[in-house]
Amino acid sequence: MTTAEKSQEDTEIYTFLDSDIQRAKDICGIYHAVTQREQFSRATPDVIRNFARSYGDDNPLFVDEDYGPDTRWGAQIAPPMINIALRKDLLADKMPREHRRPAFRGIHVFVSGSQTDWYRPVYDGDTVYAFHGFEKVELKESEFAGRSLFVTRIHVQFNQRAEVVQAQRVLTIHTERHESKKRKKYDAIEAATYTPDEIAAIDELYAAEAPRGSQTRYWDDVQVGDSLGDLVKGPLTATDMMVFHSGGYGFAPYTPSAGRLGYKNRQRIAAFYIPNEQGVPDVAQRIHWDSEYARSIGLPAAYDYGMMRDCWLTHYLTDWMGDEGWIESMSSQMRKFNYLGDTHYFTGEVTGKRVDGGRHLVDVEFRGTSQRGEVTCPATATISLPSRESGLAVLPTPPADWELIAAQMLKRHGELRAQKRRSGQA
Repeated sequence: MTTAEKSQEDTEIYTFLDSDIQRAKDICGIYHAVTQREQFSRATPDVIRNFARSYGDDNPLFVDEDYGPDTRWGAQIAPPMINIALRKDLLADKMPREHRRPAFRGIHVFVSGSQTDWYRPVYDGDTVYAFHGFEKVELKESEFAGRSLFVTRIHVQFNQRAEVVQAQRVLTIHTERHESKKRKKYDAIEAATYTPDEIAAIDELYAAEAPRGSQTRYWDDVQVGDSLGDLVKGPLTATDMMVFHSGGYGFAPYTPSAGRLGYKNRQRIAAFYIPNEQGVPDVAQRIHWDSEYARSIGLPAAYDYGMMRDCWLTHYLTDWMGDEGWIESMSSQMRKFNYLGDTHYFTGEVTGKRVDGGRHLVDVEFRGTSQRGEVTCPATATISLPSRESGLAVLPTPPADWELIAAQMLKRHGELRAQKRRSGQA
């Protein structure tokens, strides 16, 4: 690309098409089967354990298959965020053109936050499927920023019995792109460095951490204002990112691959591969572990995934609540980058307690704060705890219409699979 061509590209204006905005609104409430699998499709003790370990969680409820049978769950269960690594593809009829989501070509997209609701645990042997769709679309306009489209997408996960296990709503903000100028906003951010004494101080925090486990935390004993304790994560390294990937996250829909599979993937999505400093095509996703590449596009270093911090946030909660608690819902925001070298300190407190439909609930506010003193990921959550009077924590009930949709999709999946078998395609 010549300098003139690059200059023309930098000054190109990308705006929303009114037809794309209207289509986004029209498809709200229309759900589609997810036809792409994640890294794993069926829960096993190894899948569950390795996923928990991928973000640094050593809770025996998740990592020890011999521990779970002695808990209220009767077996090892998966960590809350297992949905980001576990999903089997569904066979489905071809989506009508008018139901496809708009491309929004040239429009900036970023994730502002998410809310997850949990209904049932995932056990060894469970297969997880999903359907998704737009739930809400809202257009906002300002003289300074132009038009922004706020899109809430919902992803509903269910097991092989058509039982909904969880639902996640993700808020994405689509913004118009006008004349681009080199940003200087990150120039003042310096990479974190540590002395041996500072690493020793972090190690002391790690040494003091432990999941509450079998020491039941009763709703009756929790008071508003109680601290949730402390949890540390970091300093973040490229190794942390690799281990997180090895636990199953970050493959769909891009499917980073090696060798011949990498070549085939490059033919499928050539634009996703950008030559590195040696001229070798490599995934754009390496911005999460390759600081040289991150610096080449104006960032001070590689940075984590928002979903990694969601895993950290749920780790903080499950350590506090013990084996018998259940996270009903969590809402989180990703306000700042978490760069390689950064350390996060998690703190929180109880903000309310109540009884709702026989469920003894505790509301909490918590957050991750970097070594710079910046709160990068504030969150709120509702936790169901056992009570001394009524016993076990009661799980919430998923919407009946979701389970009906799940059953219909599984039925159609089976019909299409049978058709493929009869035609010799499977």
